[in-house]
Amino acid sequence: MRALRPHPGANPLRGPLVHLDLVGSTNDHARTLALGGAPHGTVVTAERQTAGRGRQGRTWSAPMGRALTLSALVRLPAPALEPLPLAVAVAVCEACEAVAQVTCRIKWPNDIWIDHRKVAGVLIEARPLDGWAVIGIGLNVDTTPDELAAELRETAGSLRIASGHPVDRDAALDALLERLAAWLARLDDPASVAAAFRARDALYGERIAWSAGNARHEGEARGIDDDGALVVFTDGSERVRLDAGEVHLERRPGPSV
Repeated sequence: MRALRPHPGANPLRGPLVHLDLVGSTNDHARTLALGGAPHGTVVTAERQTAGRGRQGRTWSAPMGRALTLSALVRLPAPALEPLPLAVAVAVCEACEAVAQVTCRIKWPNDIWIDHRKVAGVLIEARPLDGWAVIGIGLNVDTTPDELAAELRETAGSLRIASGHPVDRDAALDALLERLAAWLARLDDPASVAAAFRARDALYGERIAWSAGNARHEGEARGIDDDGALVVFTDGSERVRLDAGEVHLERRPGPSV
Protein backbone atom coordinates (compact mmCIF):
# COMPACT_ATOMS: atom_id res chain seq x y z
CA MET A 1 0.00 0.00 0.00
CA ARG A 2 1.36 3.43 -0.89
CA ALA A 3 0.03 6.95 -0.73
CA LEU A 4 -1.73 8.49 -3.68
CA ARG A 5 0.55 10.76 -5.68
CA PRO A 6 -1.46 13.31 -7.67
CA HIS A 7 0.69 15.17 -10.18
CA PRO A 8 0.37 18.96 -9.85
CA GLY A 9 -0.09 20.60 -13.22
CA ALA A 10 -1.42 17.40 -14.79
CA ASN A 11 -5.10 17.88 -14.02
CA PRO A 12 -7.20 17.59 -17.21
CA LEU A 13 -9.86 19.71 -15.50
CA ARG A 14 -7.27 22.52 -15.48
CA GLY A 15 -7.62 23.35 -11.81
CA PRO A 16 -5.40 22.85 -8.76
CA LEU A 17 -5.06 19.45 -7.10
CA VAL A 18 -5.44 19.44 -3.32
CA HIS A 19 -4.35 16.19 -1.66
CA LEU A 20 -5.04 15.63 2.04
CA ASP A 21 -3.96 12.85 4.37
CA LEU A 22 -7.10 13.19 6.49
CA VAL A 23 -10.36 15.04 5.95
CA GLY A 24 -13.90 14.86 7.26
CA SER A 25 -15.42 14.91 3.77
CA THR A 26 -13.81 15.81 0.46
CA ASN A 27 -17.16 17.26 -0.64
CA ASP A 28 -17.28 19.53 2.40
CA HIS A 29 -13.70 20.65 1.79
CA ALA A 30 -14.37 21.32 -1.89
CA ARG A 31 -17.53 23.25 -1.02
CA THR A 32 -15.56 25.44 1.38
CA LEU A 33 -13.02 26.09 -1.37
CA ALA A 34 -15.86 26.94 -3.78
CA LEU A 35 -17.30 29.49 -1.39
CA GLY A 36 -13.83 30.98 -1.09
CA GLY A 37 -13.58 31.47 -4.84
CA ALA A 38 -11.59 28.40 -5.91
CA PRO A 39 -11.49 28.01 -9.69
CA HIS A 40 -13.28 25.55 -11.92
CA GLY A 41 -11.55 22.18 -11.97
CA THR A 42 -10.26 22.24 -8.40
CA VAL A 43 -9.93 18.63 -7.26
CA VAL A 44 -9.70 17.45 -3.65
CA THR A 45 -8.41 13.95 -2.89
CA ALA A 46 -7.83 12.32 0.47
CA GLU A 47 -6.17 9.23 1.86
CA ARG A 48 -8.83 8.95 4.54
CA GLN A 49 -12.27 10.41 5.20
CA THR A 50 -13.89 10.40 8.62
CA ALA A 51 -17.30 11.76 7.59
CA GLY A 52 -17.74 10.69 3.99
CA ARG A 53 -21.32 10.37 2.85
CA GLY A 54 -23.32 9.02 -0.03
CA ARG A 55 -26.79 9.60 -1.36
CA GLN A 56 -29.83 9.54 0.93
CA GLY A 57 -27.61 10.65 3.84
CA ARG A 58 -25.74 7.36 4.05
CA THR A 59 -22.15 7.16 5.25
CA TRP A 60 -19.43 6.12 2.83
CA SER A 61 -16.22 4.51 4.03
CA ALA A 62 -13.35 2.68 2.41
CA PRO A 63 -10.13 1.03 3.58
CA MET A 64 -7.22 3.46 3.66
CA GLY A 65 -4.97 3.25 0.65
CA ARG A 66 -7.34 1.08 -1.39
CA ALA A 67 -9.96 3.49 -2.70
CA LEU A 68 -10.27 6.86 -4.37
CA THR A 69 -12.18 9.52 -2.47
CA LEU A 70 -12.29 12.73 -4.43
CA SER A 71 -14.38 15.80 -5.09
CA ALA A 72 -14.17 18.10 -8.09
CA LEU A 73 -15.48 21.66 -8.23
CA VAL A 74 -17.07 22.67 -11.52
CA ARG A 75 -18.28 26.16 -12.34
CA LEU A 76 -20.93 25.94 -15.04
CA PRO A 77 -24.14 27.76 -16.03
CA ALA A 78 -27.29 26.24 -14.57
CA PRO A 79 -28.49 24.54 -17.82
CA ALA A 80 -25.16 22.69 -18.11
CA LEU A 81 -25.58 21.30 -14.59
CA GLU A 82 -28.76 19.42 -15.52
CA PRO A 83 -27.12 16.53 -17.44
CA LEU A 84 -24.13 16.51 -15.07
CA PRO A 85 -25.19 13.46 -12.96
CA LEU A 86 -25.63 11.30 -16.07
CA ALA A 87 -22.34 12.47 -17.57
CA VAL A 88 -20.38 11.81 -14.38
CA ALA A 89 -21.74 8.27 -14.11
CA VAL A 90 -20.67 7.53 -17.69
CA ALA A 91 -17.24 9.06 -17.06
CA VAL A 92 -16.68 6.86 -14.02
CA CYS A 93 -17.64 3.78 -16.02
CA GLU A 94 -15.23 4.62 -18.81
CA ALA A 95 -12.38 5.27 -16.36
CA CYS A 96 -12.95 1.94 -14.60
CA GLU A 97 -13.01 0.08 -17.88
CA ALA A 98 -9.82 1.77 -19.08
CA VAL A 99 -7.71 0.82 -16.06
CA ALA A 100 -9.18 -2.58 -15.13
CA GLN A 101 -10.51 -4.04 -18.41
CA VAL A 102 -13.96 -4.62 -16.93
CA THR A 103 -17.51 -3.88 -18.08
CA CYS A 104 -19.49 -1.38 -16.03
CA ARG A 105 -23.17 -0.57 -15.86
CA ILE A 106 -25.09 2.17 -14.08
CA LYS A 107 -27.85 1.70 -11.55
CA TRP A 108 -29.92 4.86 -11.81
CA PRO A 109 -29.14 7.48 -10.88
CA ASN A 110 -25.39 7.06 -10.44
CA ASP A 111 -24.19 3.86 -8.76
CA ILE A 112 -21.55 2.05 -10.79
CA TRP A 113 -21.91 -1.72 -10.96
CA ILE A 114 -19.68 -4.52 -12.15
CA ASP A 115 -21.37 -7.93 -12.16
CA HIS A 116 -24.24 -6.42 -10.14
CA ARG A 117 -21.88 -5.30 -7.37
CA LYS A 118 -21.41 -1.64 -6.53
CA VAL A 119 -17.85 -0.44 -7.05
CA ALA A 120 -18.44 3.32 -7.06
CA GLY A 121 -20.96 5.95 -6.07
CA VAL A 122 -21.43 9.60 -6.96
CA LEU A 123 -22.79 12.42 -4.83
CA ILE A 124 -23.30 15.77 -6.57
CA GLU A 125 -24.09 18.81 -4.46
CA ALA A 126 -25.05 21.67 -6.77
CA ARG A 127 -25.66 25.38 -6.35
CA PRO A 128 -27.27 26.17 -9.73
CA LEU A 129 -28.08 29.79 -8.87
CA ASP A 130 -24.41 30.35 -8.04
CA GLY A 131 -23.23 28.42 -11.09
CA TRP A 132 -21.24 25.66 -9.47
CA ALA A 133 -21.39 22.10 -8.23
CA VAL A 134 -19.20 19.71 -6.29
CA ILE A 135 -18.86 16.22 -7.76
CA GLY A 136 -18.06 13.65 -5.09
CA ILE A 137 -16.85 10.22 -6.18
CA GLY A 138 -16.01 7.19 -4.09
CA LEU A 139 -14.39 4.35 -6.03
CA ASN A 140 -13.20 1.02 -4.64
CA VAL A 141 -10.01 0.53 -6.63
CA ASP A 142 -7.66 -2.00 -5.05
CA THR A 143 -9.92 -3.24 -2.25
CA THR A 144 -9.70 -6.97 -1.49
CA PRO A 145 -12.73 -9.06 -0.47
CA ASP A 146 -11.71 -9.29 3.18
CA GLU A 147 -11.38 -5.48 3.37
CA LEU A 148 -15.06 -4.99 2.59
CA ALA A 149 -17.42 -4.70 5.53
CA ALA A 150 -19.07 -8.06 6.21
CA GLU A 151 -22.54 -6.72 5.47
CA LEU A 152 -21.40 -5.45 2.04
CA ARG A 153 -19.59 -8.50 0.69
CA GLU A 154 -22.63 -9.71 -1.25
CA THR A 155 -23.42 -6.34 -2.81
CA ALA A 156 -20.13 -4.40 -3.10
CA GLY A 157 -16.98 -4.95 -5.07
CA SER A 158 -13.87 -3.26 -6.40
CA LEU A 159 -11.85 -3.01 -9.58
CA ARG A 160 -9.35 -5.46 -8.13
CA ILE A 161 -12.04 -8.01 -7.27
CA ALA A 162 -13.71 -7.67 -10.67
CA SER A 163 -10.51 -7.83 -12.71
CA GLY A 164 -8.69 -10.41 -10.62
CA HIS A 165 -5.51 -8.35 -10.37
CA PRO A 166 -4.20 -5.31 -8.44
CA VAL A 167 -5.23 -1.91 -9.83
CA ASP A 168 -3.11 1.20 -9.37
CA ARG A 169 -4.89 4.13 -7.73
CA ASP A 170 -2.78 6.74 -9.50
CA ALA A 171 -3.74 5.25 -12.85
CA ALA A 172 -7.40 5.20 -11.77
CA LEU A 173 -7.23 8.85 -10.71
CA ASP A 174 -5.61 9.91 -13.99
CA ALA A 175 -8.23 8.03 -16.01
CA LEU A 176 -11.09 9.40 -13.93
CA LEU A 177 -10.02 13.04 -14.32
CA GLU A 178 -9.42 12.56 -18.04
CA ARG A 179 -12.88 11.07 -18.62
CA LEU A 180 -14.54 13.71 -16.43
CA ALA A 181 -12.94 16.44 -18.52
CA ALA A 182 -14.09 14.74 -21.72
CA TRP A 183 -17.71 14.47 -20.57
CA LEU A 184 -17.84 17.96 -19.09
CA ALA A 185 -17.04 19.17 -22.61
CA ARG A 186 -20.18 17.40 -23.88
CA LEU A 187 -22.71 18.84 -21.44
CA ASP A 188 -23.99 21.17 -24.16
CA ASP A 189 -25.27 18.05 -25.95
CA PRO A 190 -27.56 16.46 -23.33
CA ALA A 191 -29.03 14.03 -25.87
CA SER A 192 -25.64 12.36 -26.37
CA VAL A 193 -25.12 12.23 -22.60
CA ALA A 194 -28.49 10.52 -22.14
CA ALA A 195 -27.73 8.08 -24.96
CA ALA A 196 -24.42 7.10 -23.36
CA PHE A 197 -26.19 6.53 -20.05
CA ARG A 198 -28.89 4.40 -21.70
CA ALA A 199 -26.21 2.17 -23.23
CA ARG A 200 -25.09 1.26 -19.70
CA ASP A 201 -28.47 1.21 -17.95
CA ALA A 202 -28.49 -1.66 -15.45
CA LEU A 203 -32.19 -1.33 -14.61
CA TYR A 204 -33.86 -1.44 -18.01
CA GLY A 205 -36.46 -4.22 -18.03
CA GLU A 206 -35.92 -5.01 -14.35
CA ARG A 207 -38.67 -5.09 -11.76
CA ILE A 208 -38.05 -2.41 -9.15
CA ALA A 209 -39.66 -0.96 -6.04
CA TRP A 210 -39.65 2.56 -4.63
CA SER A 211 -41.33 4.56 -1.90
CA ALA A 212 -43.43 7.70 -2.27
CA GLY A 213 -44.63 9.17 0.99
CA ASN A 214 -45.62 6.20 3.14
CA ALA A 215 -46.56 3.99 0.19
CA ARG A 216 -44.47 1.36 -1.54
CA HIS A 217 -44.74 1.01 -5.32
CA GLU A 218 -43.54 -1.54 -7.86
CA GLY A 219 -43.08 -1.61 -11.60
CA GLU A 220 -40.79 -2.32 -14.51
CA ALA A 221 -37.98 0.12 -15.31
CA ARG A 222 -38.04 1.32 -18.92
CA GLY A 223 -34.96 3.50 -19.10
CA ILE A 224 -34.49 7.24 -18.68
CA ASP A 225 -36.10 10.13 -20.48
CA ASP A 226 -34.16 13.01 -22.01
CA ASP A 227 -34.18 14.85 -18.67
CA GLY A 228 -32.55 11.92 -16.87
CA ALA A 229 -35.65 10.81 -14.97
CA LEU A 230 -36.29 7.08 -14.61
CA VAL A 231 -39.38 5.87 -16.46
CA VAL A 232 -41.33 3.03 -14.83
CA PHE A 233 -44.51 1.23 -15.87
CA THR A 234 -46.60 -0.08 -13.00
CA ASP A 235 -48.59 -3.31 -13.07
CA GLY A 236 -51.59 -1.23 -14.08
CA SER A 237 -49.65 0.13 -17.09
CA GLU A 238 -49.36 3.57 -15.54
CA ARG A 239 -46.27 5.45 -16.73
CA VAL A 240 -44.43 6.91 -13.75
CA ARG A 241 -41.51 9.31 -13.96
CA LEU A 242 -39.03 9.30 -11.06
CA ASP A 243 -36.68 12.28 -10.97
CA ALA A 244 -35.17 11.64 -7.54
CA GLY A 245 -35.05 9.09 -4.77
CA GLU A 246 -33.95 5.51 -4.32
CA VAL A 247 -35.11 2.42 -6.19
CA HIS A 248 -34.47 -1.23 -5.39
CA LEU A 249 -34.37 -4.33 -7.53
CA GLU A 250 -37.15 -6.70 -6.56
CA ARG A 251 -35.07 -9.69 -7.53
CA ARG A 252 -31.36 -9.07 -7.38
CA PRO A 253 -29.47 -10.97 -10.11
CA GLY A 254 -26.49 -13.06 -9.08
CA PRO A 255 -22.98 -12.15 -10.28
CA SER A 256 -22.18 -13.33 -13.78
CA VAL A 257 -19.65 -16.14 -14.14
